[in-house]
Amino acid sequence: MKPLFDAPLAIVDLETTGAHPAWDRVTEIAVLEVEGGEIVSEWSTLVNPGTSIPPAIQALTGITNDMVADAPDFDELAEGLFERLQGRVFVAHNARFDYGFLRHAFERAGLRFHARTLCTVKLSRRLYPGHARHNLDSLIERHQLRCDARHRALGDARAVWHFLQVAAEERGAEQLQSMVQQLSRLPALPAHIERATVDAIPESPGVYLFYGENDVPLYVGKSVAMRSRVLQHFSADVHSPREAQIAREIRRIEWRRSCGELGALLREAALVKELLPVFNRQLRRANDLCGFSFASNKLKFIEKEDINSQTISHLCGVFRSRRAAMDALRGLADEHRLCLRTLGFEQGAKRGKGACFRHQIKRCAGVCAGAENLHVHQARAAAALTGLKTSAWPWRGPIGIVEEDEEREAAEVHVVDNWCLLGTANSEDAVGDLLATRSRVRFDLDHYKILARHLSAGRARVVELGARLPAGAH
Repeated sequence: MKPLFDAPLAIVDLETTGAHPAWDRVTEIAVLEVEGGEIVSEWSTLVNPGTSIPPAIQALTGITNDMVADAPDFDELAEGLFERLQGRVFVAHNARFDYGFLRHAFERAGLRFHARTLCTVKLSRRLYPGHARHNLDSLIERHQLRCDARHRALGDARAVWHFLQVAAEERGAEQLQSMVQQLSRLPALPAHIERATVDAIPESPGVYLFYGENDVPLYVGKSVAMRSRVLQHFSADVHSPREAQIAREIRRIEWRRSCGELGALLREAALVKELLPVFNRQLRRANDLCGFSFASNKLKFIEKEDINSQTISHLCGVFRSRRAAMDALRGLADEHRLCLRTLGFEQGAKRGKGACFRHQIKRCAGVCAGAENLHVHQARAAAALTGLKTSAWPWRGPIGIVEEDEEREAAEVHVVDNWCLLGTANSEDAVGDLLATRSRVRFDLDHYKILARHLSAGRARVVELGARLPAGAH
């Protein structure tokens, strides 16, 4: 009888303290070794994560801080686990999660781990396209899989193995084997990129840069796990014409590490504007910033030269182009029946010469025709324009957003004033130098959106500048 799978498998499941491989840690590991269609070894262990397990995770998995207190830490297990996985196809439900976590953990232990992977979420989608849900709970219910301990590593790994057996019965061993071979290919690196080049990229936050012939910038990307993200560009199941063209044209890869996700996002936005890579469409859009100010009942158009950290809080909206600004103003005027001529923004008509055209088509309440009091109109305009304002700066002055890289014992401080990024520093002197540039720094709409999103999430460590910097920044 032909074996179910040609290659030996390692069916892996992890339990962790959270979802982020850069700062969360493994609490339990299970590995089922499969050869010739049969399990030849089952192995599992609790792992001391070196940090507290959040209560919600304890409730989900049943793994408590007391249970892992005397368990080995990952470094003690790394070498043996590395040997156990070598030469096997790495199989997991949502393999990107488990594989990414182990790659991070192995790297912290000084080991570089690579394996062909098989994601059983993707396999289920291919084999059962008529079903909407492919998480493990759905598979257990739909296929009546045996799972004696849900959300425990060994129980979930066994459920994945049972799914493979059921899929072979329902779809046939040959179809399953063919699908496994398609999904478990190693990324085929482009002709001009050596494996050692990719191996040198750390599995950490940062930006990566692809260059083509004559060092032409092709693409700038960011990730919290750079090496894995770079490999995704070359995966066999990526069918994007853009990715295919990048793979044909790429000649060199460069990378720059950051201490966290925010640093990677900010650096990506800056590099795209600086280098204008061929394949970065969104962030390299024309950035002729403009906006409106409304003071003393007068609406004024503000050009990009006058938008900076001192003026941004007084603006009613910031836009990438004059066209975008005028589209927003017309939309606001339609919604609130404002008179563009009275506001000074109706083209082709002299102010004060009877009703404006918009009043004639009932889009203006008629301040231009004497049907509305001017002060009432201006008060309504002021209220409407308030909705276009950028978020108010909630601090009294400039701040530093601190990101720390525990692995390197390093820290970065992103210095921000009134939504304007002054720069990134790793020393108190550098912070002082950046603060001295406040009056010359221009507002960047992409930076504003990144910073507003990051700060609103509530996870950022913020210091009002003047406070002592963290020990890692020196």
